[in-house]
Amino acid sequence: MLESIALAVLAFTHNPPISAFYVIATFGGILLAFDNPLRRSFVSEMVPKTDIPNAVILYSTIVNVARIIGPPLAGVLIVVFGYGWAFSVDALSYLAVLVCLWMMRPSELHLAPLKLRTKGEIRKGFKYILSMPVLWITFIMLALVGGLAYNFTITLPLFVTKSLHGSNADFTLLYSFFGFGSLVSALFIANRGLVKMRHVIIGAVSVGVTMIVLTFCPSLTLAIPIVFLLGLATILYMTATTTIMQVESEPSMIGRVLALQAVLFIGLTPIVGPFLGWIADTLGARIPIFIGGFACLVAGMFGYMTSKKFKNFGKSEEAT
Repeated sequence: MLESIALAVLAFTHNPPISAFYVIATFGGILLAFDNPLRRSFVSEMVPKTDIPNAVILYSTIVNVARIIGPPLAGVLIVVFGYGWAFSVDALSYLAVLVCLWMMRPSELHLAPLKLRTKGEIRKGFKYILSMPVLWITFIMLALVGGLAYNFTITLPLFVTKSLHGSNADFTLLYSFFGFGSLVSALFIANRGLVKMRHVIIGAVSVGVTMIVLTFCPSLTLAIPIVFLLGLATILYMTATTTIMQVESEPSMIGRVLALQAVLFIGLTPIVGPFLGWIADTLGARIPIFIGGFACLVAGMFGYMTSKKFKNFGKSEEAT
């Protein structure tokens, strides 16, 4: 909320200093490092363990409804009222979040047993993941997908503006269809209850295929259905990945497992993002998308070949 207020103030300021945006971005990144694993692990505390898969899927559905509604709404606010008022509305929306948190009844939560903090907690988290094949295989796949493919806020705008010669409005339209595809995928998964390792593999391969097809797309009109399919595939992959991590992990380890997942999924962007941007400027905006698609195919092949070697693969299923 404070971050949005600060951005609103800067938007209302004539010629705001660029250094202020770097400070706010750093502040936001630090907050995200705390917020992301806390918020996602909290999902598993609001429901019984048997309902965790559907709770994770419902969470993904809410996120993707926001992804559909948010960009067009923000675009209208920016065009009609300006950036300052758009950030102001965003800041006010956090009041609803604070009220909902205040209304919760802690006695009804399914809390994990509290543990005293000791030295080496991060090291223990790594050892725990390495001791479970279903987790370390999923993490290696996530490193490839999250690092090289799941940078859509960087690659898609560059693809639309540089390769398809579109406008900001065109990107908003394209991203809305990406969110719509994500929503349809989340609803399908909620109905089917997909939480098996093979769905992680299928999701990674599907993301890879659609990204490579998108690489050769010649126009915005043809890109829209492909991006819709990309939204379907990304939510299948991410929902299956997150659900397996929560279902397979012990309650006392879920927070650390999801924190390490956030490091791979979000923390690699500041490192890989500039590299992908340099590739887009040097070789063209289609190349980073192709690289991401190829990385997903490698991740899917790795997951398939490696998981076949283990019996008693996890609580939810065997490897095959």
